[in-house]
Amino acid sequence: MGAGLRFDVNLSILFTELPLLERPGAAAKAGFDAVELWWPFDRPDPPESDLDALRRAIEDAGVRLVGLNFDAGDMGAGDRGLLSRPGDADRFLANVDVAAGFAGSLGCRVLNALYGNRVPGLPEAAQRELALATLSRAAGAAAKAGATVVVEALNSYENPGYPITSSAAAFALIEQVGAPNLAFLADLYHLHRMGEDVPALIDRDAGRFGHVQIADDPGRGRPGSGAMPYDLIFARLAAAGYRGHVGLEYRPAGPSAESFTWLEETP
Repeated sequence: MGAGLRFDVNLSILFTELPLLERPGAAAKAGFDAVELWWPFDRPDPPESDLDALRRAIEDAGVRLVGLNFDAGDMGAGDRGLLSRPGDADRFLANVDVAAGFAGSLGCRVLNALYGNRVPGLPEAAQRELALATLSRAAGAAAKAGATVVVEALNSYENPGYPITSSAAAFALIEQVGAPNLAFLADLYHLHRMGEDVPALIDRDAGRFGHVQIADDPGRGRPGSGAMPYDLIFARLAAAGYRGHVGLEYRPAGPSAESFTWLEETP
């Protein structure tokens, strides 16, 4: 399956027809042993009882949490991260130790820090300076949990205010921070939508990937629903020696549990 790659399911975009605490069990029933999540709470520091309930749901389902977003704001309302925004950075910092601690308690080793949309009227350099400081702080908290912080590029068509829109921009940010546990989150859907040659990127830079996420383009559906050459992509990831998980972050066309037949057809 997938040239021997390991797949996990993102419970913030799949199985959303179920309450949050039922999704880990549904993923296990569908055959997955690993899951990932966007920050699933509406505040950076939810009550410990809420964290405990989610932890138990994951543990009881027998799945591993392999990826978790730091608090990125209200994603449904268009927020795409907090760390570079002066009005939101305190919320991000309030979440850093909470998210890292929760991830660490479950053995999760990947934490995604979304950069944040541009702030009108604020010089880009000022946002960048704040981003460097908060990313460094996040990397330090993650290191205590044995985790890597990943930086993601998003496509500008669906995320017009998000400034990190290419692998090159993400790599430049990572290099500028300079923390040893920073890496690239290669969301292949977003990169392909921005015109990047995904197989070539894998061949050149897979060693810099801290995590991979997939959906097909156009449409952000399951692999095979669009035009991306996923048989080739999976073969290139395997050949490049990528050993992390590949997160399924696509929108299912119907019930989530019925959207995984493509995995059985993948070489």
